[in-house]
Amino acid sequence: MSEDRTDDLAITLFGELFMADQLARNRISKVLPKGMELSHFSVLNHLARLQDERTPAQLARAFHVTRGAMTNTLSKLEWAGHVHIRPDWDDARQKFVAISPAGRAARDAAVQTVAPLIAEVVQALGADRVRLVLPVLRELRLRLEGED
Repeated sequence: MSEDRTDDLAITLFGELFMADQLARNRISKVLPKGMELSHFSVLNHLARLQDERTPAQLARAFHVTRGAMTNTLSKLEWAGHVHIRPDWDDARQKFVAISPAGRAARDAAVQTVAPLIAEVVQALGADRVRLVLPVLRELRLRLEGED
């Protein structure tokens, strides 16, 4: 394939990814429980899956955001009672974040509203087609993560 065709393919691929990302974010944001932002849901979902504490810096790295952006998100989640933030008993400069029971309940409620929307898209595309594209998307993500 010529370089021009490869460039065109790359531009088309990323254009589709960016547009799909924007549309997915908009649709999911609209069905989240009142007051919950997509960033809140993402952090709660991450902590619920891990079932362990993380530092704000670890969370910032996991979501590829600045520490300031993560601190802002965590402050809102703490205010809502969705996370517990405690000092590191061995290093007072560091903190640990854990999902609270209220945060788990909020995350579960959000999953209940988001899951049908996502399932509808997968069903419309066909589960077999989605399974085929997942390895390509995963490899793309891993390659992009490796460039950070």
